[in-house]
Amino acid sequence: MSESTNRARHRAARRPSTPLTELASAASEQMGTVGRRSAVVAASSGLMVSMIAVPSYAADRDSAPALAAVDTSALAASARAVLNTSPVVASPAEAVFTVDAPVITAEKPTPPPEPVRTTRAAARTAERAATTSSSSSSSSSSAAVASNPVPQSVAGNAVLEVAARYVGVPYVSGGASPAGMDCSGFTSYVYAQLGITLPRTSSAQRNAGTVVSRADAQPGDLIWSPGHVGIYAGGNQMIDAPRPGKTIQFRAIWQSNPTFIRIG
Repeated sequence: MSESTNRARHRAARRPSTPLTELASAASEQMGTVGRRSAVVAASSGLMVSMIAVPSYAADRDSAPALAAVDTSALAASARAVLNTSPVVASPAEAVFTVDAPVITAEKPTPPPEPVRTTRAAARTAERAATTSSSSSSSSSSAAVASNPVPQSVAGNAVLEVAARYVGVPYVSGGASPAGMDCSGFTSYVYAQLGITLPRTSSAQRNAGTVVSRADAQPGDLIWSPGHVGIYAGGNQMIDAPRPGKTIQFRAIWQSNPTFIRIG
């Protein structure tokens, strides 16, 4: 008579299941599924394949199960090729990025040369100044003549016509030329233009002709007073070289009792 012995089968020992373990397992499965879908969609569209990072504090815990690996068997060949050849880029948290900025220097521009018109303007200014100076001198002479108008008796009188040419000539002691004349130098120079020679000094000219009264005096006669001589211009006018600082001019007779001398 044989005896049969029934051997009981025992299940393999496994980690005890708790509510926390079941929650972690469900989360892992869902994350794995999401990861696979993300990888497939990204690879098929040509974009970078998404990777799911696991926080460091989760890896340190012994009770948390490892995440399921992404199943790439269902990917297309092109997607797998992209996934396999894509480089892994990592950047440390303490990385420092720098940018090289070019050095820019500014130079002071060289001033342009002065235009030619500046020189011309300066020349014109100098020209105007010279013209103004010349005009001032002419104006002074004209003013002297204007303030002492030429008497009508000059017209037709040879002596006065010659004498009037030298209005404005400055008084120069001892002078007897258009560069400068004193009183007797002026009278002797005027008469010399008519071929008549007079003594050089005023005292000598007192006796060079015939004395006439004031009533009988004529334009062109000498008008004399001690130390001074001029030419009578008719009426109450005379022409003479007055004194230093003045010029030859027509003016009113200033002597109280002059002597009139006719020459010739």
